[in-house]
Amino acid sequence: MNKIKVTVIYALPNIQFLRKIIIKSGSTVEDALLASNIISEDKKINIYKNKIGIYGIITHLKHIVKEGDQIEIYRNLTIDPKELRRKKLNFNKN
Repeated sequence: MNKIKVTVIYALPNIQFLRKIIIKSGSTVEDALLASNIISEDKKINIYKNKIGIYGIITHLKHIVKEGDQIEIYRNLTIDPKELRRKKLNFNKN
């Protein structure tokens, strides 16, 4: 049974959680997320609701991971980025 190394990342504004794990070859994104135990770090992490990506590209839980993959758990946006830029622009005008 071959093993591979992957990284699981979840970032908050002030802290980042990073887990480097070794799992069996043929494992899915879901397998890696559960093996990393990163979901215990924040109650807002729900791998079945949060978007998941590998190197910034959205993927699904049944995707087979490869050696060196960086699996990222994305937070839900609290504000639309365009709206945030508008608010900043209006704030700077005053």
